[in-house]
Formats: sequence, C-alpha cells, structure tokens
Amino acid sequence: MRVELVADCRCLLAENPLWNASEQALYWTDIEGAELYRYFPSTQRYERFFAGEVVGGFTFQDDNSLLLFETNCIARLFPDGRRVIVRENIDAEMRRFNDVIADPEGRVFAGTNGTTRDNGGLYRVDPDGAITRLFQGTGCSNGMAFSPDLKHLYWTCTTTRAIFRFSYQRATGELSERTLFYSAPEAEGAPDGMTIDTEGNLWSCRWGGSSVLKLSSSGELLDKVVLPVEAVTSAVFGGRELNELYVTTARGREAADSHAGSIYRITGVGRGLPEFRSTYR
Repeated sequence: MRVELVADCRCLLAENPLWNASEQALYWTDIEGAELYRYFPSTQRYERFFAGEVVGGFTFQDDNSLLLFETNCIARLFPDGRRVIVRENIDAEMRRFNDVIADPEGRVFAGTNGTTRDNGGLYRVDPDGAITRLFQGTGCSNGMAFSPDLKHLYWTCTTTRAIFRFSYQRATGELSERTLFYSAPEAEGAPDGMTIDTEGNLWSCRWGGSSVLKLSSSGELLDKVVLPVEAVTSAVFGGRELNELYVTTARGREAADSHAGSIYRITGVGRGLPEFRSTYR
C-alpha cells in the first residue's frame, strides 16, 4: 500500500472526487473556494476550470456536461463553459448541497447541509426534473455508495457520526429499511465521504481522523490508511483499471504551509466500480 501526494492544490475544502473514464482525469470541487478542478495523471498536472459558484457536489451527465448542486439551486455546466440554472429555491432550510451520487437509472441522490442539526437531509432528483425530499434529520448529509449488487445504498450522517444502509429499488429509486451500519467513535474522527470496491468494502474518510477506513459489508473494520493531513474528506477509485484510490482533503485547522487541502492517491487497495452518470433534462 502506497500513499502519495499527486495534486498540491491546497484547496479550502476539496470534496466530491469523481473519475472521468473518457478523459482519464480526476475531477473535484473546492466547496469553500467556489472552484472546480481536474487532474490528469498522464501529465501529472491539475487545473482549475470553473470558478464563482459554491458547488457542494456534482455528477457527470450522459452528454458530458456537469450537473452542479450548489446553494439551493441546480445548474448544468457545459463543456464550452456555459452555466445554466435548471432549478432554484429547492429548500429554504438548506445551507447548501453536499455530497451527491448518480444511480444506474440516471437519478441523483443529493444530500444537504442544514441550517440546524436537524433540517438537513436527502433528496432524490429524477431525470425528468422531479425532486423528492426523502428525509430530514441531520445537519450534514455526507458520502454515499451503492453496493455492487445494487440492492443497497449506504449514506453517511456526519452529525451523528453514523453510516446507514438502505434497501434500494432500482426501478423506482425508493429507499427503505434504514439500518445502522456503522457508528464511529469520537476518537476515530467524523465519517465524511466514501466509496466502495468490487468486493463490497466501504472506504470511508475521516474528518479530523487523518485516515480512510476500510469497512467490510458487515460493518467490520478491516484496515486503516493514515494520511499526513487531519481533514480527509472523500475518496473515489480511478485509473484505467480503477485500482487507484484518489482522496480529497481540506485545510481545516492546519498550518498554511502544510499540504492539507490537496489530493492524494493510494495504491495497493483493490479495485473500484465505475460511477454512474446522471440524465437530468
């Protein structure tokens, strides 16, 4: 297992990493910096390609545009740089959107950060534009992942330091049978973003815990990868074989001359699954 710094961008809050297989590039958002970035392993270079709007999460669309989940609105960002707002005034109690994930039918499950510890939650955004609030009850909705057999969705509630598992119906997008999957002790750090590998193991990041944890499909702690920064925010598998784990971080309370807020790559940790694309119209 090897941990290496690959993009020394030092973002305020790097989040929502997504691997673009067609470009062989890693994308991510700096939420507090109101910027979007991408990194090309072939040239070992990264670039900022969008700035000016707070983007809490995003998906790749099937037409290669980006679907941006911002501050109480959703927008599309086209390859030519055009940004078009497609939905506004979704939830007055939302501080902003946070982690989001597309499902195999082109829907998006989009979490929110609330203005209190209770009024954040999770929305489902359908391809036809319909938006359904699935539940509230958190201050910070966070990382999600689908099980390899697509029977379950994992969802992180950072506020209660818990990861939950739902039964997921692919045909309808319905979530049911909410079950506590993992409860993180305070010393471990707060659970943040996550991804899943081909064997069904979750790779769950720890804000304030300087690490990514490997959890089995039964909730057993299998391994811990330590990083040299405190605030580890999210992860995604990338590379041609999806066998490289890319990890985003945030500056948090660390000194300005540290590498906090940069992007790391971990190798020797197995393989991941392709991320789905949204089809919002």
